[in-house]
Amino acid sequence: MAYAPFDLTGKVALITGGNSGIGLGMAEALAQAGADVCIWGTSADKNAAAERSLAAHGTRVLALPCDVGDEAAVERAFATTLERLGRVDACFANAGVGGAMAFVDMTTDEWRRILRVNLDGVFFTLRAAARHMVARGGGGSLAVTSSLAAIEGQSRGEHYAATKGGVIAMIRAIAAEHARHGIRANAILPGWIETAMTEGFLGWEPMQKKVFPRIPIRRWGAGRDFGGLAVYLASDASSYHTGDTLVVDGGYSIF
Repeated sequence: MAYAPFDLTGKVALITGGNSGIGLGMAEALAQAGADVCIWGTSADKNAAAERSLAAHGTRVLALPCDVGDEAAVERAFATTLERLGRVDACFANAGVGGAMAFVDMTTDEWRRILRVNLDGVFFTLRAAARHMVARGGGGSLAVTSSLAAIEGQSRGEHYAATKGGVIAMIRAIAAEHARHGIRANAILPGWIETAMTEGFLGWEPMQKKVFPRIPIRRWGAGRDFGGLAVYLASDASSYHTGDTLVVDGGYSIF
């Protein structure tokens, strides 16, 4: 008999950046566990393909276009999510962008391009979800996709690292403030994961020679590696787990 708290039947999960990579890995597992799923993404083609894939699991699926860096777009998409699916029990603020530039050459526009999505977008998304959960009552789960860049020095990625450290601080504050509403909040820190953002980079010779040997599990991560954690965080099994940073990196940070 399956462990009952992992059954997500009747729950609704929202995943931003849910049409590929880590977000899609989360969405697939959440749908398989019985949750109705809404994904937000900026690519219509990827949204459509992800929606078809997720629908095969037999739960309600909704894919919406949304640029999370646009406050009004987030409010509209969240309202549509509620209109179509009725509620949001778990929200995964996963959408993000990357970039590399020497710090001394970093332009203000490049700095703000990363912060707009990775920090402002998380704020807009989690604020909308928290408002809904507080007003509805009954609690819920909030999660953000951070990065090892938040806790390790990332050359040429000061803007990216700043956002990923910032969301950890944000999620801890949310956890402390909203526990009385039954809302828990946690951060997920991926290591080196094969996604559209890292496409080509992981195959670069210096990465293969210097980084790959430091991964004890001896493979790059994949979106599917985040499915079980997403189910856990959305489920009643994590009802006493909040304010944490959960590292999923194949052992890279300890080796």
